[in-house]
Amino acid sequence: MLKLAVLVSGGGTNLQAIIDSIADGRITNARIEVVISNNKNAYALERAAKAGISARCVSPKDYADREAFHDALLEALEESGADLVVLAGCLVVIPEKIVDRYENRIINIHPSLIPSFCGTEFYGLKVHEGVLDRGVKVTGATVHFVDKGTDTGPIILQKAVCVQQDDTPKILQQRVMEEAEWVIMPEAIDLIANGRIEVTDGKVRFL
Repeated sequence: MLKLAVLVSGGGTNLQAIIDSIADGRITNARIEVVISNNKNAYALERAAKAGISARCVSPKDYADREAFHDALLEALEESGADLVVLAGCLVVIPEKIVDRYENRIINIHPSLIPSFCGTEFYGLKVHEGVLDRGVKVTGATVHFVDKGTDTGPIILQKAVCVQQDDTPKILQQRVMEEAEWVIMPEAIDLIANGRIEVTDGKVRFL
């Protein structure tokens, strides 16, 4: 049974997709051990509580400096016994010490087709604003392993979403979540939980 630690910062819609997918059998051989938020007011913590999942806040505001916060976050992950760390709308930059500790065991969902519209300047609505400003006709979402770069880790799954002529950033954000993010994040977790992927030469291979 794969133990998950889900890191969140806000509403937790991707967390809910994972909870629902475990409940309905789309994710097998996995369970959420803990939900951790850097924001004590994140609605995701309430989602976890409603589902009977252990939830806690590890906020940088409660520590003297970033290093102390990173140490506390690593400690919380290790205490959970998690096999896989899932970034589900987590706005914290994962420090190298955690990446090293969980090499190829941290996954993230990004709301574009990497390598388009990714990197340090593209997060939240900025991704969808960039898509609309450029006028591309197809966007989507990507699940990838986390490495020491920003959105540069091995790609696990991608799913395309059509851009509509009258889209606003918020409308497009919602469609990408519904049609792509909430589909491929659970699928990626199920693949990992059942030993169906491996990373070779920086790329994901399906087994």
